[in-house]
Parts: sequence; structure tokens; C-alpha cells
Amino acid sequence: MPVRLKDKVAIVTGASRSLGRAVALRYAAEGAAVVVGCGSDEQAANEVVAQIESAGGQALAIRADVSIEAEVVRLVKRTTDTFGRIDILVNNAGVDPRQHWLDISGDDWDRVMRINVKSQFLCTQAVFPHMKAVGGGHMINVSSVVFWRGQSGYAHYVASKGAIVGLTRAMARELGEHNIRVNCITPGAVLTETELDKLGSAEAQEQASAYLLQEQALKRRETTDDIVGAFVFLASADCGFVTGQCLNVDGGWIMH
Repeated sequence: MPVRLKDKVAIVTGASRSLGRAVALRYAAEGAAVVVGCGSDEQAANEVVAQIESAGGQALAIRADVSIEAEVVRLVKRTTDTFGRIDILVNNAGVDPRQHWLDISGDDWDRVMRINVKSQFLCTQAVFPHMKAVGGGHMINVSSVVFWRGQSGYAHYVASKGAIVGLTRAMARELGEHNIRVNCITPGAVLTETELDKLGSAEAQEQASAYLLQEQALKRRETTDDIVGAFVFLASADCGFVTGQCLNVDGGWIMH
């Protein structure tokens, strides 16, 4: 397999588990040095680093609350102190609590917006000078298929994911003159170790899978292997003239 990210340095937020973990591992396999960002599960982030290093790659785990500006600045500084540059930023950290819209408090709303949207803006601001210094880079924001379809029980989450699409378009305009591409991925329902936690039972997961297989054009569950290639493309030279775009990877659940 070609090594498409050789000598690049990538920050992946929310990379201790699930999709972020898979992206970090794939980027390392593609030759990038990877910063494995995590909000709380530092042990899991260190395990990702160990897996990368055991395969001959370079990685560093950094715990930071990316909704707090000072912690984002610290994350970026540790990255440049260790690896000297930043070429790729994946804004993946987020939360997706299920709540009926009438039960969402102002604090609930603010927490989701802070973690899902403000964090992406803060990371973009902090990383920008370093990408500008090396002549360009790639930023990938993670939104969700729920933005395209609307989803009951997630009003704050859906709103935050829509804001990410808007932020992507705005920052693509702002950063294009610096050869920085800003794109977005909207994953579908990815089968990960956290899905069962969210659904609450194996029975609920089976019901969700049955629904998805009926709705998707591709009749199997999406896994992280199905989506990490999109992250590689949007971080590679093959994406040199693509910016401000939103790539939906959901097996044909939603088409737009």
C-alpha cells in the first residue's frame, strides 16, 4: 500500500476510541506522526500510541479539553515542540447525548455547542499559524449524517453538526489564500465499541442495525475501515484542489 502521508504531522482530537482511534492508526500506517488527542481517557490514548509505536510509527498522546482555549494552545505547543510542524488537523472530538428537545436545558445546549463546535474553531485558530508557516495543510471537521436527515432526540447535537458544516465553508474561504484546505466528513452510523454504550442493550443495537440495513443502499453495517480512507484522501495531495466540501460516508443512507 502506498504511504500517502509520509513525513506529515497530524493532530486527531477525540482519538482514544472509536472513529478517532481508527483515523489515528490509519494515518500512522500512512507514514504520519500522529498526536492522539483525548479528553479524559488517557490510558486508552496511550494504548493507541503504543500500538502505533509497535508498528514502527511515531505518536504522542496529549490530554486536553479542546473546548478550552488555553488547553488547545498547550496541545498545539506540545505538538510543535515534539514534531516541529503541523500538516493535518482532524477535529473529531464531540459528544452526542440523546435528549428529548423539551428536556434540553440551557446548560445542556451550551455544553454540546462548546464541545462540538467551539472546540473545532479553537483548534483551527491555534493550528493555523503553523500550517501557514509550512505553506499549507489540511483540516478535516467531523460532522454527522444527522445534519442531512434531521434526527429526533438530538436537537442540540443536530444543530451543532449543522454548525460544523457552516464553519467548514467559512474557514475554507478564510484559509484558502494560505493553501489550507478545510473539508468536512459526515459519517453515518458507524459500528464501534461506543455504539452499544449509547444504545443501552444488545437488543437495541440489533434493532438499530435492522433499521439501517433497510434504509442504506449498501446492506451491511458501516465500520471504521469503511470511512478512514476518506480521511486519508482529505489529508493527502490527492485533495490538493478540494476545499469547503462535505463528504457523506454512510452507505447510501442519505443522498444529496
